[in-house]
Amino acid sequence: MTIQWHFQDGPSVGVLAVSGYLGAESVPRFAGAVGWALARGTGPLIVDLKALLGWSPQGQAALRDAVQRLAVQQRTVELAALPQGDGSALIPELQGLPVHPDLEAALAAHPATASERARSEAEHQGGHQNWRSAGWLEQPA
Repeated sequence: MTIQWHFQDGPSVGVLAVSGYLGAESVPRFAGAVGWALARGTGPLIVDLKALLGWSPQGQAALRDAVQRLAVQQRTVELAALPQGDGSALIPELQGLPVHPDLEAALAAHPATASERARSEAEHQGGHQNWRSAGWLEQPA
């Protein structure tokens, strides 16, 4: 089983949602999704794990590597909706990351200013840009 991903840029943050199981075999796909987010976003990156079934130590290491890749560009990573039961098992390098109970709380921590919203709308002609892996199933609202 591999992961699926969906990235949406926003006026103040980007959101990378991940579903499936982030194990050793999914690390290259996850790294590619992070590269996609790096190339298309500029601010903090929220990694939404609501649909993640779990992760292995290699999956958490891939997340640690993502944090380091974004740090090179002076960008931060935050986590939303940790997989059930995995919150206390974060590897030490991830324990200092901001963790939110869900995506809504994470987004509320980053309210966009009026100028950021206007710039984003002008750049994207009134909407946000979305990218996803081929197997991503849209989540019901």
